[in-house]
Amino acid sequence: MNGTDWGALGVNLAAAAATALTVLLATFAVAVRRGLHRIVDIAWGLAFSAVAAVTWLLSAGHGDDGRRLLAAAATVVWGLRLAVHIAHRSRGHGEDPRYTALLDKAPGNRTLYALRTVYLGQAALVWLISLPVQAASYSSAPLDALAYGGLALWAAGLVFEAVGDQQLARFKQDPANRGRIMDKGLWAWTRHPNYFGDSLVWWGLYLFACTAWQPALAVLVSPVVMTLLLTVGSGKRLLEKHMAHRPGYAAYTARTSGFFPLPPRRTARGTSEGTK
Repeated sequence: MNGTDWGALGVNLAAAAATALTVLLATFAVAVRRGLHRIVDIAWGLAFSAVAAVTWLLSAGHGDDGRRLLAAAATVVWGLRLAVHIAHRSRGHGEDPRYTALLDKAPGNRTLYALRTVYLGQAALVWLISLPVQAASYSSAPLDALAYGGLALWAAGLVFEAVGDQQLARFKQDPANRGRIMDKGLWAWTRHPNYFGDSLVWWGLYLFACTAWQPALAVLVSPVVMTLLLTVGSGKRLLEKHMAHRPGYAAYTARTSGFFPLPPRRTARGTSEGTK
């Protein structure tokens, strides 16, 4: 009979928490030594990949092998791609202004404040957002149409995110684009193709766990939290606040969707200025 091994899943929840905490604490130690907290962004994808790998190992004999492998592989591919991209993008740069601004508000010891608000917070989020991957791995239900639909959604999100990142990186490498806003390719349809792609990835992973109403309801918090983080949390909202004062950005926002890809709106001026 198809179902979820809730007892074994409970053990995995503890192991996943320990895994996420280990990755983020190790990153914290490296960051303190280097005096550079921006490397925590690299650990974000690595922590998800580690949780998925540990879950795959522990769930052997408790869930359908096809579903287990799909959930683990999809998460690892997404997490490693993101980590490699961020590592390459941040190479040679100093501290991220977001972390500088955050730590400038520290009421006491900056290092302990960073540990509490950044590293422990991210470890908790990794555990929470990875719930569908964990739940899917302990379901005995074989792969079905909903799982394959989730795979299609995941793939669309991954492509959207990766292509958006590549387009922006290529744009920034061209000296002729200095002082201009990236408004070509996917960036003409949404101001945040990478964040939109991220959201699709996690809604796709969520569908892997929808083998019955109980696990589907139990892990719904995961894609909801990820989408909120990307739109009103530390993603879109903070980036747009940082960009708001730049020349041409207001015109860009006037013609370009803030999140969901939509055809560019017609404006009085078709060109843009500034930098992204």
